[in-house]
Amino acid sequence: MQNYVNVIGAGLAGSEAAYQLALFGINVHLYEMKPVKRSEAHHSDDFGELVCSNSLKAESLENATGLLKEEMRRLGSLIMEAADNSKIPAGGALAVDRNEFSQYITKAIKNNPLIEVIEGEVNDIPDDAITIIATGPLTDGELYDNIFKMLGDQDLHFFDAAAPIVTYESIDMTKAFKASRYGKGSDDYINCPMNKEEYLNFYKELISAERADVKGFDKEVVFEGCMPIEVMASRGEDTMRFGPLKPVGLVDPRTGEEPYACLQLRQDDRATSMFNLVGFQTRLKFPEQKRVFGMIPGLENAEYYRMGVMHRNTYINSPKHLNSDYSLRSNPNIFFAGQITGVEGYIPSTCSGFMASYFAANRFYGFTPKIVPDNTTVMGALACYISDKNVTKFQPMNANLGILGSLGVKFKGKTAKKDKANALAERSLNVIDDWCNIVEELRDKRGDLIV
Repeated sequence: MQNYVNVIGAGLAGSEAAYQLALFGINVHLYEMKPVKRSEAHHSDDFGELVCSNSLKAESLENATGLLKEEMRRLGSLIMEAADNSKIPAGGALAVDRNEFSQYITKAIKNNPLIEVIEGEVNDIPDDAITIIATGPLTDGELYDNIFKMLGDQDLHFFDAAAPIVTYESIDMTKAFKASRYGKGSDDYINCPMNKEEYLNFYKELISAERADVKGFDKEVVFEGCMPIEVMASRGEDTMRFGPLKPVGLVDPRTGEEPYACLQLRQDDRATSMFNLVGFQTRLKFPEQKRVFGMIPGLENAEYYRMGVMHRNTYINSPKHLNSDYSLRSNPNIFFAGQITGVEGYIPSTCSGFMASYFAANRFYGFTPKIVPDNTTVMGALACYISDKNVTKFQPMNANLGILGSLGVKFKGKTAKKDKANALAERSLNVIDDWCNIVEELRDKRGDLIV
């Protein structure tokens, strides 16, 4: 076995894994196809690129994603460090300037003397060293074929989409207004209100608009958490008003009343020059996006920095093939990390990269890992979910409190839900603090362990 570990892919999971392996004193060969090749969803050559939203979701510990972020922070996550250093206003969510975010990650990786970045596409699974495959949900080509040939499974995939981004100066602020829902935070969002007539006209045009041809999309395999707005609209006239266009908690200053429907736009960069249409992932053809979205008050003359796009996301049948340490049952020297494992979302993807790196480091040094994933933490619960042999119909899973183990206590009263969430968070972070000591112990040994 060589004196390095391979990491394939410099997305969120791969970047996190490479960085953590270096902290454990291990030389890393980090393979990244950019800038030699890009997928249809990539726009930058930097590492850790956010191809969809710039939001990392809720910050509150009462929310599973917020709790997962705190777990990662305490363990010294590079991705969380980058996010906190590129944070921009987004109410109760953590949103980042996507360029600053990726640049921070790229600099940390390229400036690390233990990480050698190797540019170019990887077609075969390396067998020269312990390897973490973190090629993401856009894995294709020969590597895709070789992965599924090795696993012997049929194709597993769903479709994901990105929302458009418009320039701030092109938004008509005589019709739009700034506010956060329920007044939480500052006036962090731009809101485009619609009356009933405007909404119904928009709805009718949206469901009949021409859609881009996406190979394989005829089966409508979509991830519910990132559904194209036109697919959502097709489920019923009012579906959008209970989703991204819900007006609840917003008051139109022109009327003093809650609008019939309301689109929110979230700041996408620190300079406040770009805003993305929240929840408006789409596969409409580009001219149709301009025409139909231009029916929304305030966006009539919007200029698009980036159009909405749809892409195919691939994942493996992890419960059949992976252990809870993200290693292959058939070959413990091969680990998988990121959305290709079936964890869904930016932070769960990062989390899997962290976990894979820890267990790969222990295997590299011949140690028995002191961390055993269970459902007392979000990190552990996700690892247990993707490796549960009892799962018969595997689907991607985002962080949620439902996958955490029972506290054995019943909560009653009006604050029961909040009290339970807080108790779950307290238990989780107590476990994570113990993990921090274990991880730091391995990092402290690195000077003596480097091969």
